Amino acid sequence: MDISPRKTRAAEPPFDTAKLDRLMEEADIDVLLATSKHNTQYLLGGYKFIFFAAMDAIGHSRYLPIVVYEKGSPDHSAYVGNRMEGGEHQNNPFWTPAVHAATWGTLDAAALAVEHLKKIGKAGARIGIEPPFLPSDARDLLASRLEGARFVDATHTLERLRAIKTPQELEKLKLASELITDSMLATIAAAREGSTKAEIIERLRREETNRGLHFEYCLLTLGASHNRAASPQAWAKGEVLSIDSGGNYHGYIGDLCRMGVLGEPDAELEDLLAEVEAIQQAAFAKAKAGAAGSEMIAAAEKMLKSSPSAAFTDFFCHGMGLISHEAPFLMTNHPVAYEGVDADGPLEAGMVISVETTMLHPKRGFIKLEDTLAITKDGYEMFGNRGRGWNPGAA
Repeated sequence: MDISPRKTRAAEPPFDTAKLDRLMEEADIDVLLATSKHNTQYLLGGYKFIFFAAMDAIGHSRYLPIVVYEKGSPDHSAYVGNRMEGGEHQNNPFWTPAVHAATWGTLDAAALAVEHLKKIGKAGARIGIEPPFLPSDARDLLASRLEGARFVDATHTLERLRAIKTPQELEKLKLASELITDSMLATIAAAREGSTKAEIIERLRREETNRGLHFEYCLLTLGASHNRAASPQAWAKGEVLSIDSGGNYHGYIGDLCRMGVLGEPDAELEDLLAEVEAIQQAAFAKAKAGAAGSEMIAAAEKMLKSSPSAAFTDFFCHGMGLISHEAPFLMTNHPVAYEGVDADGPLEAGMVISVETTMLHPKRGFIKLEDTLAITKDGYEMFGNRGRGWNPGAA
């Protein structure tokens, strides 16, 4: 195995090293081994290897990128990647002083990380890892070859590092939201009586792809049904449509929901969507830097309780960025399993939050708005702020 690192030209790390050093000190971590795709992408300044963008598996193993970062010593950093990434490095050098583009699986990647840790004198250190994103065979190899090392869960540390978005990240998140909104509105406008859920979802995939997004999912309902999976169900006159989609722009997530109707919305539909909108607006009114996330939640839940449809309506908000649920974590196990540890802390400018109100009406169907807010000093900026009423399908 070739463990000779390729040297890169001197470059500044593309993230706040002082913040990362502080977070590592708080977590009692000497050196990080980041292995998740989203965190390696973040630590590499947005880079993601296209060959494994859709699937990690290859042969008998899988792709395992590793970024090694020592607290206070960015000059000791390394990137461990696949052999084919040598070409990527030649064209656009990675910032890390050492680059080991020599792996085909998990064990050779872990072995190269071990050799690098030994070289920088950290073989017996407190090593931060991402347990949910470190294969068991790679962890076993690390443990067997790093005698005296103590492994620490660094998941929280890396989540904190990404919580405040840079202007460049905010621009990507905004563009993702705008392009998804355009795609959803175009899809609704093209759908007509008889269009099936499967056909509408495929149309959205094409709309997003043609706009430069990586399509991730579409959750779609028609009529009175609350089932959001693809099916042959066809859209009928007078029925509602909810379209909830996640698309990815250069690694950053857009996640919104908009409503359609085949024909003119009747008075009841107007009232139901107005209830959802009132709950959303109650949350928006509390969104600003310095306010606690719990203030948004309390305001929305107060409005929800006064709603005529409260018995079958739910409010939820969550942080988002490189992944669809990240810091700030505002609600506990609702519905994704994590603790709302940030609910009582202050929101900070640069945080991005998804705000969603979902009504499961027993007769009219699935009625929902989901919006994306970037927290600012004086309030918020909404991304994709269009099509929030009833959008008509094709005549």
